[in-house]
Amino acid sequence: MKRSSVWICLNVHIRNELKMQGAIARLCVVVAAAILNHPSLFPHENTTLPDQDEELIARMREHEARLEMEKAKLEKELSQMDSKQEETSLQEGYSWYFWSTVSFIIFFTIEMCRVDLADGEVRQVEEEEVFSESGSINPRMMVLDKDILSNFCDKCTYTSAHENWRVREFVEGFADDLLESLRSVCNRDTDMEVGDFVGIGSMFESWKFCKPLTCDLIVPFSPPDPHSFQYHLWCSSSSDIPPDMQGSGKIKVTTPGENSGGCLCGSANLGEDMLCLLHGRNDTPKVSLSPDELLCSRDTNCLAKDQVMKWFQISVTKAWGRISHKYDFDVTFRSLDAAGALKIRFPSGKIIVMNIIPVVQLEDTDAYFVSHFPSDVDSFPDPYWPLSVAVYERNLLKHFSKRLPKHSCHLHCLQIVTFLHKKQSGLTGKSALTNYHLKTALLHLLLSKKTITWSIESMQHRVQDLLSFVQRSLQEKRLNHVMFGNTKVPEEVQVPEMIRRAEPINLFRTLVLQRELYAATVRHFQEMLRNAPVLIQEYTPYLSNGGLHHSLDESL
Repeated sequence: MKRSSVWICLNVHIRNELKMQGAIARLCVVVAAAILNHPSLFPHENTTLPDQDEELIARMREHEARLEMEKAKLEKELSQMDSKQEETSLQEGYSWYFWSTVSFIIFFTIEMCRVDLADGEVRQVEEEEVFSESGSINPRMMVLDKDILSNFCDKCTYTSAHENWRVREFVEGFADDLLESLRSVCNRDTDMEVGDFVGIGSMFESWKFCKPLTCDLIVPFSPPDPHSFQYHLWCSSSSDIPPDMQGSGKIKVTTPGENSGGCLCGSANLGEDMLCLLHGRNDTPKVSLSPDELLCSRDTNCLAKDQVMKWFQISVTKAWGRISHKYDFDVTFRSLDAAGALKIRFPSGKIIVMNIIPVVQLEDTDAYFVSHFPSDVDSFPDPYWPLSVAVYERNLLKHFSKRLPKHSCHLHCLQIVTFLHKKQSGLTGKSALTNYHLKTALLHLLLSKKTITWSIESMQHRVQDLLSFVQRSLQEKRLNHVMFGNTKVPEEVQVPEMIRRAEPINLFRTLVLQRELYAATVRHFQEMLRNAPVLIQEYTPYLSNGGLHHSLDESL
């Protein structure tokens, strides 16, 4: 009985150990207990026990059988625990790899953001250094004498308005005569058809006053019948135009064979003995022209700007040759790269510059694809044609002229700033800043400021606002086009919806990548601000003995 109580205590102890230490410790205790209680460990003299101990031996064997069952059960539990542990370790391994990857991605993202922020800070510091090195000047702190500005504008207004009217009248008459002669020298069956000219630019917007007097005329042309143009804009949903060609489009020339239902009579000369069964003798389509004859790029049906300019220049030369005897002045081409860039020299020595630019009208709008810009604006390679909305810009200025106070100062401000820009360019050379940028800045101010603020008495402040706007745009390297994507433009201007909904176009995009050009432009502008008071005072005529000095006339 004493030994039985010992086994019972040992069993209780084993169960407690199993609960406290876990499956592995429980197995070790059970195995140790089984070994210790094995019959082979007892002395040999105990093999022949008295009869009174047989009952005890039977109980011990029964207890041993229970221990064996417990051992088997524990081994089974341990095997299950091992398999679960392997699965858990595998899952933990996957989880470890997953979280390691996530941690690496987070760490990499943080580092990249730090690099981007550092680069942004470096760029910002570099831009600040560019402005600090050039001696940044606040335009609002400039001292511009009101009397000097008033005298300057009075002289400019009197001389420019009177002379510009006479020049426009002459140019319009001469352009009509020249284009009529051009139509007569062109073959109506094979050459492009030339329309009537449209005047654009500073001369026709009444703010041009710097010499030489320049007139910009755009002349629409269309392909000969039965050909037509198809337009592919950068802002269309199916456009394949690169992002750096914003504001441009491709012009494709469609041939009759593409829309004639497979009939060959419109694409080949069948001779007089052949008769088309689909078309009668009188309504047979004209023979289609080759891509070269249609001024297309090689092996494509896209209209080529260089081919158009070559054709136009030859045609203008022939046209002038037919009417030159009627005039007593000389006409020469200013540049062989710009078709229609004419210089008219009178016997008195006076010079008038004409830029006759061949363009393609966009459907029934007043937007035109231009072959080239007369000013030093970014050019596009073939077959991309830049889209000009100069007619809408002219209409926008007319819109404001009707609503601004009488004798408003908005055009005077533009004249003053363009005068300063021209004089500074003569001192330090040309830069990326153009008169078109200055006009765009003025149009943005007209859209954002109240009309009452543009009175003649506020001219000094508006000049400072215009210069400040340009300076801020240079600092940000961003000057959006006033028409594309601008919902502030009044509906009365009738800008096409495709242009109104387009993405804004940054006119300073070249300054973003070209740091040297950007630095040179900033220095040019800062020098212009620094010299502005002196330049205006030096070239302003003063009233003296009832007359005007001619210093301004000589300088313009």
